[in-house]
Amino acid sequence: MIGVTGTDGKTTTVNMIYRILKDAGIKASMVSTVNAEVGGKVVDTGFHVTSPDPFSVQRFARQALDHGDELLVLEVTSHALDQYRFWGVKFDVGVITNIGHEHLDYHKTFENYRMTKFSLLNGVKLAVINEDLYQNDVRSHTIMINGKTVTFGIDAGDFNQKDLKLKLKVPGNYNVENALAALAVTTNLGVDQNVAKKTLVNFQLPTGRMDEVKNNLGVRIFIDFAHTPNGLAAAISALRDLKPKKIISLIGAEGYRDVGKRAMMGEIAQKLSDYVIATEVDSRGLIDTINEQIKSGALKSGAKEGQNFFIIKDRTAAIDFAINTLAKKGDIVAVFGKGHEQSMNVDGKSEVAWSDFTVVQTALQNGR
Repeated sequence: MIGVTGTDGKTTTVNMIYRILKDAGIKASMVSTVNAEVGGKVVDTGFHVTSPDPFSVQRFARQALDHGDELLVLEVTSHALDQYRFWGVKFDVGVITNIGHEHLDYHKTFENYRMTKFSLLNGVKLAVINEDLYQNDVRSHTIMINGKTVTFGIDAGDFNQKDLKLKLKVPGNYNVENALAALAVTTNLGVDQNVAKKTLVNFQLPTGRMDEVKNNLGVRIFIDFAHTPNGLAAAISALRDLKPKKIISLIGAEGYRDVGKRAMMGEIAQKLSDYVIATEVDSRGLIDTINEQIKSGALKSGAKEGQNFFIIKDRTAAIDFAINTLAKKGDIVAVFGKGHEQSMNVDGKSEVAWSDFTVVQTALQNGR
């Protein structure tokens, strides 16, 4: 049993580990919040950014076992850990990608959130931890781990990019870190490192993770799930590495969720982008409040409303404005916050069908 948690990168890391295991000829299953392959079959999870309930977890485990699988890779959210959704599951390997600002509406304090994440490591035989996290938390004796500990990182750690020099098709140092975590896990499980590296070189991101929508405008359009301050910073920085003329970022935040991150996201997006559009992302009836909080952060990074910062509440209109009004040849439009999700909660009462991919395609068809 392999559990992967962290504020960002969980889904990608789970998929990377799984693909390496499959390419190495190991029978395995995996369950993430975006996709699942259990007992040799693709499973429609229907999850909305969370882990399955305890009954589903046990059912997936039984199906994997009946299929003769040796390993099950699970994405583990902080809510799931706190709510004992993995009760009865003894994790042999625990992975922590990173810990940043998220879900404080639920956990109340960052310390509670952090300790919930670290609870995944209780009793594991192998702990795989981001090197920065290890230096700041584990070595200070805040966290005690009984099993073997392996670290990963860009510049330091047992598995680091300076030594391994991974070459990925997917953008961003954060995806390099995800790959290093996957490499650390699979190498310690006995997979030939050359096999693992080959898988990582050819790895394609899951749906809604830096998904590029091809078009004839000379504009690069990406759909990405980034919805935390750290995730947003990493994603925009990765896009900046692609050397666009300008970056246009659409962002938003959820209603009745972590309030403190909203201004932070506005500040980060404005600092790293050329244009920012604040728009709907599951506002649950609080769109005006959320957008003002995002704006307050953006103002700290030099936002000028109507010039380089815009509030467009309707997400369809915001995407159309970004693509057909703001974007010019050589620019990047980054649509953040929804990614793979197929529904959105606008009024706080119900979910409505939604797809960033469909709306982007419609904007392209109706535009220039």
